Amino acid sequence: MIFFLSASDKQNEEMNPRIVSTEQRYSFANDVRPILDTKCLACHACYDAPCQLKMESYHGIERGASTLRVYDGGRLSDTTPTRLYVDAQTPSEWRQKGFYSVLSRYGDNEDESLPLMQQMLDLGYNSPLPTGETVPDDIELGFDRVNSCPAPGEFNDYAEQFPHGGMPLAVSGLTKQEYQTLSTWLTQGAKIDLSSTHISTEDQQLINRWEKWLNRSDKRSQLLARYLYEHLFLGHLYLQASSDTAQPSKMPFYQLIRSYTPAGEAPVIVPTVRPNDDADRAFYYRLIPIAGTIVHKTHITYRFDTARLERYQQLFAEIDWNLTELPGYEFADRSNPFLTFAAIPAKLRYRFLLDDAQFFVRNFIRGPVCRGQIATNVIRDQFWVMFENPSLEHYTNDDAYQASVNPYLGLPGEKTSLLKFGSEWLSYSDDRNHYLSLREKAYRQTFPEGASLDQIWGGEQTNTNAFLTVFRHHNSASVTQGWQGEIPLTAWVMGYPLLERTYYELVVNFDVFGSVSHQAQTRLYFDLIRNGSETNFLRFMPAKARQTIYADWYQSTAKLKTKISYHPLDSDTPSAIAYHSGHPKQEFLQTLLNKYPTLTGNKDLINRCTQCDQSTEAPNAAINLAFSQIAAKPASELTAIRWLPEVSFIRINLDNESAKQSDETEFLAYTLLRNRRHSSVAYLLGESLRYQENLDSLTIMPTPIGSYPNLILQMNLSEVDEFVAQLRNIDSKQEFEQWIKRWGVGRMNPHFWELFHSFKEYMQKTNPLQAGVYDMNRYGHW
Repeated sequence: MIFFLSASDKQNEEMNPRIVSTEQRYSFANDVRPILDTKCLACHACYDAPCQLKMESYHGIERGASTLRVYDGGRLSDTTPTRLYVDAQTPSEWRQKGFYSVLSRYGDNEDESLPLMQQMLDLGYNSPLPTGETVPDDIELGFDRVNSCPAPGEFNDYAEQFPHGGMPLAVSGLTKQEYQTLSTWLTQGAKIDLSSTHISTEDQQLINRWEKWLNRSDKRSQLLARYLYEHLFLGHLYLQASSDTAQPSKMPFYQLIRSYTPAGEAPVIVPTVRPNDDADRAFYYRLIPIAGTIVHKTHITYRFDTARLERYQQLFAEIDWNLTELPGYEFADRSNPFLTFAAIPAKLRYRFLLDDAQFFVRNFIRGPVCRGQIATNVIRDQFWVMFENPSLEHYTNDDAYQASVNPYLGLPGEKTSLLKFGSEWLSYSDDRNHYLSLREKAYRQTFPEGASLDQIWGGEQTNTNAFLTVFRHHNSASVTQGWQGEIPLTAWVMGYPLLERTYYELVVNFDVFGSVSHQAQTRLYFDLIRNGSETNFLRFMPAKARQTIYADWYQSTAKLKTKISYHPLDSDTPSAIAYHSGHPKQEFLQTLLNKYPTLTGNKDLINRCTQCDQSTEAPNAAINLAFSQIAAKPASELTAIRWLPEVSFIRINLDNESAKQSDETEFLAYTLLRNRRHSSVAYLLGESLRYQENLDSLTIMPTPIGSYPNLILQMNLSEVDEFVAQLRNIDSKQEFEQWIKRWGVGRMNPHFWELFHSFKEYMQKTNPLQAGVYDMNRYGHW
């Protein structure tokens, strides 16, 4: 059934209702939304949407815009959340929270009373930048742009100050037909026609089964459901593993929520700041459809089918466990999940996390904490992650040890007063270091001969989550399965306490609307987690080599921090691994690459290619060989790196014959990642002072990586060698700019949007589950 929602009917609180035509020429669903998805959504999505104008769905468009900032590193106290669908439900409620309509007319003056959206579109359409030219540097773009959010009545001043500030901003704009469609739709009342959400019979049956299972009344089931919810609340859950493969873009995703209403009634989301805050009254776990268009930067997929339910039922029954009293939602329960969920055997909790380790790491990266340097400047630009073997990991296999260390595993950030920042942080830092002392002693007693290869989880030779790679892209990051790129400077080994604490600190307990104190505590504790993961890796190195490797990771002034803030490095306990070279780190990682070739992806034909066999005639073989000439080279050898951005998508167009060999895709997609090197990542400020530019390198991946491309490069298959040769020979900024003109896709390229969205379409063909609209807020001035 189709029905119309008139914003003038729903927004009668506006001082002057906008003029609404009785005749609607264009359909929002069929005519308007496709334009918004193509030309607007790449900037206007998620918490970093300019002026909080979110366009994933009509709800965000009706909500409108606000001058309030979500990401604010200088906020002295927590601010009231403004989460779409959660903190208000109707336009009138959003008006009370400071949002103003972009669809309504204001005042009586015909020119000045146009809807703000129309005025923005008019400015962009009537004042375009020159086609094919680079965007002038005086137009502020990118991550650090300060958004101007003119309220009704302020647009003329905005247009005078920013003559090229119309929408879409500084990019190839609307076609004549698109502009006419949107303008007509706005003039005629901006009605929104919606189809009622359709849930297939198959999905609904499984939803009913899940909701019944999650809402069982016995205490054991209630605790388990709470644990699962706190780990899945950000996920995009899909219920059928083979769902709608013919139309992957139509695949439905669902969200697990807490609702004040039970199954069979309309869901009412519990609007707590965090998922582990007290709901104040009875609630129910529910599954609801994800509204709107999927955007890549928040798309965290998780299989939630019948097999998953059976896995839960089997896993959490492997060990008999019971409890007499449910934990509450007080401060102690929220800040220490190891005490809150102590009744659930830790071995089972760890196996639950390992089953889908990439999903949980991706929550760190695509959740609200991901934007900017709240968390990203605490990590290296490329590092490998592995996990302790659950059969040998000490915490999950020793109940007495668990009980002794649990009190020291609490997490900071719940108390956000700036006045208490210092004392709070010192307390948690001391607890963490005391825990490490207990841990070091316990591991020395349990493994007197030291760490062995058996203590690394091999994924039972089948689980592709066993070995992960994290890439940092300055102010965002990505995680992929397998060990990608050159052998990195650092590597992490995470056991259950490290993995669980990282998840709770960066996902469950993180409040994107929190104060500077909360954000600083989050960042500082993550610094300790990184250090703990790195020193856990060093346990596998020869005792005499650890300090030398450690010093390479923490150079210069960071050496002082290792003595003051971190737990002392264990340089005495031996390693049980026999080494045969003078480079134990490389030897250890290469041993694992060889031991688990399928899971690690040990045959990297681009970044670790030494006398690689490229005999296949597939088009990507020649591409890989060409790219191997520039991959993993330091900037001291490849000068062009110093001018490249963090993430460059590469489109290699195929001829008809090559396309047949590539599953009928018209092009192949690669990503060129710039890995920046720093003397350390131990400090909150002064990152540029620790930058080692000559050590920057490239990782080249045969798939799109990252949610925020900074540049698109395009060529034909026959031009790859020329592309690489020119890049290798660049020796100046001027030569680099000429190279960009030759291969780069500028914002004002008339085909920009077609090329930009072609990477999403590529993912829909090659990896449809992970496809979503990419973000262009960080695209350069090219």
